Amino acid sequence: MSGQLTPKVGSPTRNSRWGIVLLLLVSSVAGISVFAQSKRALKGEVWGYKLVAAYPHDRTAFTQGLVFANGQLLEGTGQKGESSLRRVDLGTGKVEQIAPLNSHYFGEGITVLNDQVYQLTWQNRIGLVYDIDTFDVKKTFQYSGEGWGLTTDGKHLIMSDGSATIRFLDPETFQVARRINVHRRDNKEKIGRLNELEYVNDEIWANVWYEDHIVRISPKDGTVLGWIDLSTLYPRSQRTSNEEVLNGIAYDPQKKRLFVTGKNWPQLFEITVGQK
Repeated sequence: MSGQLTPKVGSPTRNSRWGIVLLLLVSSVAGISVFAQSKRALKGEVWGYKLVAAYPHDRTAFTQGLVFANGQLLEGTGQKGESSLRRVDLGTGKVEQIAPLNSHYFGEGITVLNDQVYQLTWQNRIGLVYDIDTFDVKKTFQYSGEGWGLTTDGKHLIMSDGSATIRFLDPETFQVARRINVHRRDNKEKIGRLNELEYVNDEIWANVWYEDHIVRISPKDGTVLGWIDLSTLYPRSQRTSNEEVLNGIAYDPQKKRLFVTGKNWPQLFEITVGQK
């Protein structure tokens, strides 16, 4: 999901200055309110983590998508005029290859399927399909609503849109094959604000916007299987903005490695997870 976008304005009048101040105050309060809601009482199975390694991460990268494919780390970044698809050296954090998006696009989630990289945009309702080696755009596709997170089960593109609904798309026609609503097992409460996605060991793992937890989801019916508590990984006291939220999950199925990071985080972390 996006951060705050500040529109360009001319020289403001006194009234417009007050309007801008009021808008900023409202936006700030709204952001703080959502941020406060992140202290969710986790019900059900809660896993902890162990830190394996910490790697450098581009502090300017507003991370919206993360995937490990063909032994390489790919990252999608957001913000208009700054959105991109990147190939990143894991050890150094250096950007080895980059494809900037059109300045009108706000980049979102990415995934890799059949040697093609798929990337969503936030509100443009347009997805991009790249050649994984050259980063050349091969085609685009359209979808309804907003684009947030993206992953794959090897057959479908699996997409979140900021709600509690996850869509499974046909990768050729981009039509919706089916939907699931993510909900708690005990009381059917829906879990919304689903953001970046990753498919791990036949489960969908999702960042929840403004939360320091990953939710584990059944791809069959949307039932919450459990949570992963990452609240101490990069403490909020060290962050300079409420927008610097956990957002980015990449799983290396060959070596069974799990990587996580966040928007404008200075590091990318390799972790293992399991019962506390």
